[in-house]
Amino acid sequence: MTLRDLKPGQTGRVTAVGAEGAMKRRIMDMGVTPGVEIRVIKTAPLGDPIEVNVRGYELSLRKDEAARIRIEQ
Repeated sequence: MTLRDLKPGQTGRVTAVGAEGAMKRRIMDMGVTPGVEIRVIKTAPLGDPIEVNVRGYELSLRKDEAARIRIEQ
């Protein structure tokens, strides 16, 4: 399951970041690392971007970035 699959209000725990190179580094620098709990707050009307709460702050991710973040519920 990926972060993109979660609906607003659902939470999950990050198991892996499947991106590579600069994108992986950027996602991990924002605090999205394996083991951290992440909650989807809302999605934009057209579905992109997705607003999440991670480590106590809100973060907006594009759908393609969210699809690369593996989670477990």
